[in-house]
Amino acid sequence: MVNELRTLLRENVEHAPEDHADLGEVLRLGRSRVRRRRTLVGSGAVSAIAVAGVVTALALGGPGTDHAAGPASRPAPDAPTTSLADATPAVAGRDYTELASYTNDNLDADNGQYFDGVTDDGLVLFRDGPRADQLRPRFALLDPATGTKDWLPDLHIGQTQTWPVELGSDRLALVGAAGSQASTLTAYVFDRSSRTWSAVTWPGLPAVGFPGSAQVGPDGRLYVGTPATQGKIPPGGWPTQPGGDAEDADAQGDSFELWSVSLTEGSDARDEGLRFGELAFTPHSMVWTDRSNGDAGQVHVRDLATGEEHAFDPHSGDRCNLLGFGATDDRVVLSQYCGTYGDVRDDRVQVLTTDGDQVVTIQDSSSDGMLAGAGGDGSLVEVSAYEPGRAGTYLYDLATDRLLRISDGMSHWGNGGPTPDGTFLWSTPTNHGHGQVQHVGRLTP
Repeated sequence: MVNELRTLLRENVEHAPEDHADLGEVLRLGRSRVRRRRTLVGSGAVSAIAVAGVVTALALGGPGTDHAAGPASRPAPDAPTTSLADATPAVAGRDYTELASYTNDNLDADNGQYFDGVTDDGLVLFRDGPRADQLRPRFALLDPATGTKDWLPDLHIGQTQTWPVELGSDRLALVGAAGSQASTLTAYVFDRSSRTWSAVTWPGLPAVGFPGSAQVGPDGRLYVGTPATQGKIPPGGWPTQPGGDAEDADAQGDSFELWSVSLTEGSDARDEGLRFGELAFTPHSMVWTDRSNGDAGQVHVRDLATGEEHAFDPHSGDRCNLLGFGATDDRVVLSQYCGTYGDVRDDRVQVLTTDGDQVVTIQDSSSDGMLAGAGGDGSLVEVSAYEPGRAGTYLYDLATDRLLRISDGMSHWGNGGPTPDGTFLWSTPTNHGHGQVQHVGRLTP
């Protein structure tokens, strides 16, 4: 789920959970989010859908070609390169269809209601709260065609924060953390046929770091990382930028041990014998890096049918920290922070083939990317940008190489969750930045 640090702090302070979170893990995750989103707090851009324009494929240059505006001191990626300035404004009804929207008018005053993802059969998981007058979350399945909400039976979890990991036509699965240190992974599974919730924990599973990073593989098992190594701060601390932020590009990065668990049997927890940084599944493969939140190392690809593996050097920049990761059967997406040069950040969304060939790098300032979809042919790269004049949501279509600008404003609060291929979530500001309009859309092929 795409949450910014401000959202996490609001939910942990105004509506504190019953258990205590691992502060070190929260700060580590927050640090990576601040690198990507530090310009977001205080922005007051007005919400608007981008104006009409003609959609065309990107005209990409060769390796090292830098279409991105910026000072000469910012290194050019060793790849075909473009910037968000090259995006074509998208037209609702032609380039994409808006399926549903929901407005929280003032999230500074209280928590609200959120779109937490889209099921395989096209319903929106709608979360209400927790908030001041309702100290627990409620969930519904919203039909975007009619606006009708099918409220699910109560999930008695107090104020525990959850993240959706599977939104299928047969079951929904959310994960959260329980225990005195909020390190006991718990899955809450809703059977859509019997309309019942069940909770699963695994006594044999070591303490996890961040529950929201768990994901369901094609085999239906839940995969999660337990902390292995953590990058160290250099002697004397990180250099300080003119604005006061730590300049922590070229960090060592962190790694995790991979475990998988059954979503139905608490006794079924398995050490997969793999150390990784970031992990992604496609319908037919498992893809991972050596490290996260720093130097990514190599990218590894395993064919799930044959077990065959290969690895490659993504040739990211010398100072790039890996902050986001995704994959399809033939593409790998890396979102990276690669340093700050004067007042311009070097943020990159790098797209490669699963054989390591460079496809395109979107280089800009104050932006980050993620894969929207289930890893199939219709998956999209969603880029969020916060730089004044370029703020908004952008889509890069892996199938056609189109780069579209969907909106020209970003709300202070992130939202997101699993979506089917071709479907995406985005948000825009309202009420002078105090509120948020959430949107669900489907790209026109």
